Amino acid sequence: MARLIKTEKEVEGRYTEQWVVVEEDVLDQWPAGARRVVGRPATRVDGLQRARGEARYTADVQLPGMLHTAVLRSPHGRARVKRLDVGRAMQAPGVRGVLTPRELAARDAADWPGEPSVGPHASEVLTCEPGYAGAPVAAVGAETFGQALAALSLVRVDWEILEPLLDGDQAVRRGSLLGEPRRYERGDLDRGLAEADLVVEAKYRTQVVLHNALETHQSVCRWEGDTLEVYTSTQWIWGVRREVAEALGIPADRVRVVCEYMGGGFGAKNDAGDHTFIAAELARRTGRPVRCALTRRDENRATGNRNATIQRLVAGARSDGTLTALGGEFVNAVGYDGFSPFTSGPMQLLYGCPNVRTVDYGAQLNTPPNAAFRAPGFVEGTFGLECLLDELAARLDVDPLELRRRNHADHDASDERPFSSKRLMECYRRAETHWARRAEVRARSEAPWRRGVGLASQVWYGGGGPPSYAWVRVGPDGRAAVITAMQDIGTGSRTAMAQIAAEELGLPLDRVDVALGDSARGPYASISAGSSTIPSMGPAVRSAAADAARQIVEIAAQRYDREERVLSLRDGHVVSTDGGSWPLEEIAGLLGDGQILGKGARGPNPAGMRVLTFGVQVAEVAVDVETGEVRVERLAAIHDVGRVINPLGARSQVEGGIIQALGHTLSEQRLLDPLTGDVLTQTLDAYKLPTIADVPEIVVEFVDQPDTHLTNLGAKGLGEPPIVPTAAAIANAIRNATGADVRSLPVSREEMLRALRETRGRAEEPVGASTA
Repeated sequence: MARLIKTEKEVEGRYTEQWVVVEEDVLDQWPAGARRVVGRPATRVDGLQRARGEARYTADVQLPGMLHTAVLRSPHGRARVKRLDVGRAMQAPGVRGVLTPRELAARDAADWPGEPSVGPHASEVLTCEPGYAGAPVAAVGAETFGQALAALSLVRVDWEILEPLLDGDQAVRRGSLLGEPRRYERGDLDRGLAEADLVVEAKYRTQVVLHNALETHQSVCRWEGDTLEVYTSTQWIWGVRREVAEALGIPADRVRVVCEYMGGGFGAKNDAGDHTFIAAELARRTGRPVRCALTRRDENRATGNRNATIQRLVAGARSDGTLTALGGEFVNAVGYDGFSPFTSGPMQLLYGCPNVRTVDYGAQLNTPPNAAFRAPGFVEGTFGLECLLDELAARLDVDPLELRRRNHADHDASDERPFSSKRLMECYRRAETHWARRAEVRARSEAPWRRGVGLASQVWYGGGGPPSYAWVRVGPDGRAAVITAMQDIGTGSRTAMAQIAAEELGLPLDRVDVALGDSARGPYASISAGSSTIPSMGPAVRSAAADAARQIVEIAAQRYDREERVLSLRDGHVVSTDGGSWPLEEIAGLLGDGQILGKGARGPNPAGMRVLTFGVQVAEVAVDVETGEVRVERLAAIHDVGRVINPLGARSQVEGGIIQALGHTLSEQRLLDPLTGDVLTQTLDAYKLPTIADVPEIVVEFVDQPDTHLTNLGAKGLGEPPIVPTAAAIANAIRNATGADVRSLPVSREEMLRALRETRGRAEEPVGASTA
């Protein structure tokens, strides 16, 4: 029997209510600890395909007669098109179609095979009034990309250039905001500050950083009759399906979205993107498949970013380190469009402070729109908060780790809900060994290098939610196939799903296949964002495998005259407590060409509870006080994310998050032309990503205890937690090494030298002089 109930779903900190159908026979969680397959290291089931070049990414899709697209993008942050002449481009060799805003807006919406009342999305994609440099203005489809690019150079544009707005503080003063400011308060901030023995204030800045996934944004579109096929690099197959169907006014089942493999997204590939609609329109006009793939330059101009922030923070505490007040004003430089991240989230959620007041402003600028980027807002907010707490600890002469323990939150102070699970104190306990290295590390300092150790705490979401579905098919050969239309964005989700099914079915891992990545060949699956894939999809896969396992046991009980309660699945066999054992293929083979089909769905999240992930990282750094060079020499990461399905894959996730955070902390920064607002750092020789030479020793530990309230797995997400505290831990280690307060990212040599000069200046001030 099934019940219809309402539950809460969270992605990237945004909560929605969701109706879900719950089966009465809910599975009990497996006991804690490593099992036969789950909880043990597993190499990727698709590793060889990737290494051999057999995995088909969107860039590998080659359809007969396929055309290629080049897109004309605005070089100005704010402008109007006075005249757009595409005549010469239309006559260029190989050109088969040209798109402009005017002709798309003028043409009859009924040209789309669907309801004419729904406006065509392509006319909204191309614009004559770009609000940021990189906005698409026109597109050319040709036989080759080279021909499309050559034709694009023949397009003539007369611009009316307008002054762009590029500064976040200035946007707030002018009232140029995306939405209303987001305000939050608990307790009384002013009273909390008055009760404090010490109050510290500081302003922090974080820069714009770019996703730079290995595979750029791209789609291949083909019309097959009245059905649109979209091969795309995406983090949400079903989201693209819905977005395209709604925009084109056609039934969702007439949009097929395929993403077999993808080369990373980090949050930038959560929607269809202008490239998909451009390809779809050119394919409709030409009757040919069309690829629209962004170059690296366009990728770094027009596909999103982690927005810059300005954070004005204040903290008050008693002499023993107990927090009495936390306050923050956060300016998110969102760009021309996008969303204002929850940068105040760590200040609200991480500590049990009774008096908290925050306000987040989403500044609308004439810069490329932001996009979700691996824990959006929390990376930036944690940098400011955790650095401020270290400054507070130093002024109070309280151990930074002890200060965090004293302010541990036992429940969600923002709404008084209990946590579904929280083992942050255990993370702190395990961090003690790494934190105790401070004296040893500092003792290795030798001019001009100073060494130090710093730490930072982590909070993030990661509970996922319904709906998500999976099927499990067991054939007469005793092999199982997991079928679901989810996407593996490069994180190893395919392997984790295979492990979960293998565990439930009692099969070796190499006897489970996973078919995913095609909306026409599997049931609905959730977005791969907000650390939600494993906690959303994993329970559905286990449920489907359990359904198949139940049927196998029922068949075996009838065939061999046993009670179902004495039978179980283990090592590819149905085994009985009386010693009987039958190979699975013998049982499934009884059905001939028949198949055992299991189905499963993701159940609700725990009612009345807050599902979060927690952790702490300890960084060791060396700083050359003469040149400003910063080297991270060691980083220990301890995280609480519930049950760990694949320790090998989980460790890789943490290492990847830390390495990405190293770039954000030390070297990466999008630079703009101050006159036009165009991106200057468009290529990877100008935009400095970390390399293997920058990677320190990384030590990874997991608490690895299931969240007993969360689904039939007790697993939370891990994609984002590792990147959250790294910058703050490094900045605090720099303070420990040099005494310098780093308040701006990235910590370039120039920024490091500035902080050192400021520190020396404070030391040289006469007693009683102002340090404000």
